[in-house]
Amino acid sequence: MSQATDTTVREDGVIESVSGPVVTAKNLDAKMNDVVYVGEEGLMGEVIEIEGAITTIQVYEETSAVSPGEPVEGTGAPLSVDLGPGMLDSIYDGVQRPLDVLEDKMGSAFLDRGVDAPGIDLEKTWEFTPDVSEGDEVARGDIVGIVPETPSIDHKVMVPPGALDEGETAEVVSIESGNFTVEDTVAELDDGTEIQMRQEWPVREARPTEDKQTPTEPLTSGQRILDGLFPLAKGGTAAIPGPFGSGKTVTQQSLAKFADADIVVYIGCGERGNEMTEVIDDFPELPDPQTGNALMARTCLIANTSNMPVAARESCVYTGITIAEHYRDMGYDVALMADSTSRWAEAMREISSRLEEMPGEEGYPAYLAARLSQFYERAGYFDNINGTEGSISAIGAVSPPGGDFSEPVTQNTLRIVKTFWALDSDLAEKRHFPAINWNDSYSLYRDQLDPWFEDNVADDWPEQRQWGIDVLDEDGELQEVVQLVGKDALPEDQQLTLEVARFIKEAWLQQNALHDVDRYCPPHKTYRILGAIRTFNDEAEDALDAGVPIDEITGIDAAPRLNRIGTTPDDEVDEFVDQLEDDITEQLRSLY
Repeated sequence: MSQATDTTVREDGVIESVSGPVVTAKNLDAKMNDVVYVGEEGLMGEVIEIEGAITTIQVYEETSAVSPGEPVEGTGAPLSVDLGPGMLDSIYDGVQRPLDVLEDKMGSAFLDRGVDAPGIDLEKTWEFTPDVSEGDEVARGDIVGIVPETPSIDHKVMVPPGALDEGETAEVVSIESGNFTVEDTVAELDDGTEIQMRQEWPVREARPTEDKQTPTEPLTSGQRILDGLFPLAKGGTAAIPGPFGSGKTVTQQSLAKFADADIVVYIGCGERGNEMTEVIDDFPELPDPQTGNALMARTCLIANTSNMPVAARESCVYTGITIAEHYRDMGYDVALMADSTSRWAEAMREISSRLEEMPGEEGYPAYLAARLSQFYERAGYFDNINGTEGSISAIGAVSPPGGDFSEPVTQNTLRIVKTFWALDSDLAEKRHFPAINWNDSYSLYRDQLDPWFEDNVADDWPEQRQWGIDVLDEDGELQEVVQLVGKDALPEDQQLTLEVARFIKEAWLQQNALHDVDRYCPPHKTYRILGAIRTFNDEAEDALDAGVPIDEITGIDAAPRLNRIGTTPDDEVDEFVDQLEDDITEQLRSLY
């Protein structure tokens, strides 16, 4: 985390009171959202309220033993992040302090208060290759050169958005290739602007864009229930609410591994230490299914655990979304995972109560909906100011206490996001993964994404999906009757519906995350599995109309093979399904 240099002489303030993470200071020369250093140890904080001579600060570190009368030093700059090569394959805390660097510095995994380090390595050299020449005209945000940041990603060095006014251009008077640190000047403009690989940007301010488009391409996830029933657009917003143990973190980790995104920003917001430890241990070891390189080569982790100071939890989502916007400006598609926004909201509730603000529902601040909206609206598919196109897909986990979706964070999130993946503890207990309830979930992106699926997968994708939805809806109604009278009391056509729905749930909606093949399913395979189940349904209905008993229909040898399509290698699935559909047709027609 960085603060812009300010040569103005500033008056230090004095601590007046300390209440947990909230400190008040008097006679401090500061503005709203300025970074300040609190106490003798210089704890980082941010100004959140100014009333007369009293300034209120939220401190990003533990404040025990900090006392009234200690000094408070202002920086005159807002909370900002360092943007440049080196952010990928990095693990930060909520205010962009690199945890591995601090561990080496302290010699311990437990950090002392007041320690700090730049967000990116200021001494490491990077190979810079110019993308423009001397004499070229450039505008704000334009790409001037390329740096190979990781084996997977080229970091594009841009004219800082604040360097030139909108519509203004400047001439490149010098630029050279070679190895430079992020603070070295790699290009100079005729107005005196010097361009380095490193930029700074305030985390609470969205980076400028030219236009926000309606997304028309899906963020394919490899999860059949998501791609098949509840797709998310590139540049879309999604929420994953669910009770403890229902699979929020597992679902987000699967998306991070397999989603069709160039960059992954994973924010652990107030997560349990063991869950973040698993992420930190696993991600560096995982191969990227898209490139074959390490998954961390296109991932930035922000690790804020539940035992870290609550104020840093409030800032971590802004740190993550600002890093995501920087890569979006380069023309990349970014998938941002926030796990979980409930604990972010709890941090806001804590700060709000310390400020003695009028509480809203269940003690959350009255501005909860506004803060959630400000976060999610920074996602989208954008025309960037440099002529490229990029997207940020924001996927936030929600942890409602007791799985109660009527609580404020879930309800306010529902009003904002367009995709809702509702996790179900009953499905999780049955070991049905992903444990997403197909009756409670929805996607408002279906209609705008259907043309893509029709062009890239199959012309009848929407019609096939709607058939599956209709069967599941009818199954839901029949299950209530079954609980009262039993399955055998139903007419045979309704018993067939239950059997077909069982195949949809087990063979199509359920996936084995531990199986090398079934953990990821491309859209074409998703389509073929549902098509095979529909073939069984159509042929079974014909046999039923011909008077064949339901027990004989469901007892054919070919039917159980529907459950094996998911584990069939992708390059063999067409042959397997074609043969299976022929066998289903032949065996059922032989019964009449």
